[in-house]
Amino acid sequence: MNVFYGTMTSKGQTTVPAEIRDLLKLKPGDRIRYVVQDGKVSLKAKNKSLSDLAGILHRPGMASLGLEDIDDAIGEAVSEHVMRRE
Repeated sequence: MNVFYGTMTSKGQTTVPAEIRDLLKLKPGDRIRYVVQDGKVSLKAKNKSLSDLAGILHRPGMASLGLEDIDDAIGEAVSEHVMRRE
């Protein structure tokens, strides 16, 4: 298990350590989802778009995504669509 530390500012902002950004392939503007369960927090990168999933279910030999990944991508696409309309 790797442990990384950050510091929170008075405005509640923190920097994601470079190692985490690299592991999650985060880029400026990517969204991060915080999941709290049983007193534990996990981060999930929200940097996949619906177009990234095109054909994923029908390519022989390619690893498929789990339902949570597909749900996340659909939710993100809907969220982006709503934001564009506002």
